[in-house]
Amino acid sequence: MTTQAPTEIRPLWSSAMCAVLVAQFLSAVADNALLFATLALLKIQLYPAWTEPLLQEFFVAAYILLAPFAGPLADSLPKGRVMLIANGLKLAGALAICAGLNPFLAYGLVGVGAAAYSPAKYGILSELTSSEHLVKANGLIESSTIAAILIGAVAGGTLADISVRGAVVAVASCYALAAVSNLFIPMLPAAHGWSNFSWRSSLRDFVLAVRRLFAVPDARFSVIGTSLFWGAGSTMRFLLIAWVPVALGVTNNRMPAYLNAMVAMGIVIGAALAAKFVTLQKVDRALGGGICLGLSVCLLAFTSHVAVAFVILAIVGASGGFFVVPLNALLQERGGASVGAGHAISIQNLMENSAMLVMIGAYTLIMRAGASVGGVAVGFGAALSLSIAGLWWTRIRGRRVARVSLGAAVAGGSSTE
Repeated sequence: MTTQAPTEIRPLWSSAMCAVLVAQFLSAVADNALLFATLALLKIQLYPAWTEPLLQEFFVAAYILLAPFAGPLADSLPKGRVMLIANGLKLAGALAICAGLNPFLAYGLVGVGAAAYSPAKYGILSELTSSEHLVKANGLIESSTIAAILIGAVAGGTLADISVRGAVVAVASCYALAAVSNLFIPMLPAAHGWSNFSWRSSLRDFVLAVRRLFAVPDARFSVIGTSLFWGAGSTMRFLLIAWVPVALGVTNNRMPAYLNAMVAMGIVIGAALAAKFVTLQKVDRALGGGICLGLSVCLLAFTSHVAVAFVILAIVGASGGFFVVPLNALLQERGGASVGAGHAISIQNLMENSAMLVMIGAYTLIMRAGASVGGVAVGFGAALSLSIAGLWWTRIRGRRVARVSLGAAVAGGSSTE
């Protein structure tokens, strides 16, 4: 008789986890400060206002193009070293902006670094801690990220009002410090050897991995849910930039950054609540937060006071954090078991950034056509709530069908005995 080896119990907190959190924080601070600094640069260079969302389109295009390869790359090297290389690419993009190169192409290079960074950042969590700590580990990563969004957005908007070049130099410094922090992440064994990496086979394997992942109901549910969240979040960032001068009468770079920071504060609160009240076994609880998120966005159309706007956006953030953190943990658990953590996060990146590309593209076209910002806010929030409600209904219906099929199979088996 053979005995099963006990599962290794890895703690939530370790020096390696702290190094990941510090590196992620610094890199995310730079990511968010760079966006507001580059938006200010576009204003100085007299680009049309409707081109501002195109920055994000160049950024997410890199995610989509590299999606088949980012996961295998993350699995072929120690993930800490992948994070180091990715931060180096981000640093190069920031320096290109500082040097006066095309801001859209340079921001796209930052997107290349971010595309390589993401599967390593999330995939390393399952290597550093045990499955029972994954929701909390995700909460730490998301809280660190959102705190960085808070600081980065405020710093980027404030510094850009003083000096755009100074803001970009500060961003480059953060990327450099993040790269240094990556050096303190231990050299964990790679999931696959680098010699096995092939561009052609990676593309073929990615297509097969997409099919396998979407055959798992929980993984499919989590990917669709997080895609809705991040697509909506990216679009809302530009919606706020257009909404602030119309509704609040404020035209500086700081106010949109402050409001985005308030969303970030709310997400930290929502992530903490999710870690306390949501488990992988009760992940459906998170869907209520998604519906509340869309309804809260609708309220912006009827708001003209700064204080009220801050409260609404805090609710938006808390609802979003409560919604997305458990879904990320669910994907790492189910996706890691079916296609591997790196593949699962790469597929998630493809879907999320495809949603961003479509939503931001649609928003750009609608705004260029002359739609009112208030009308866009109502339509956008209502569509988001209905989409998440539809996802919830589909999940419930799928479970009912599965129970009926199982009952029929059991009854059929009994009748043949």
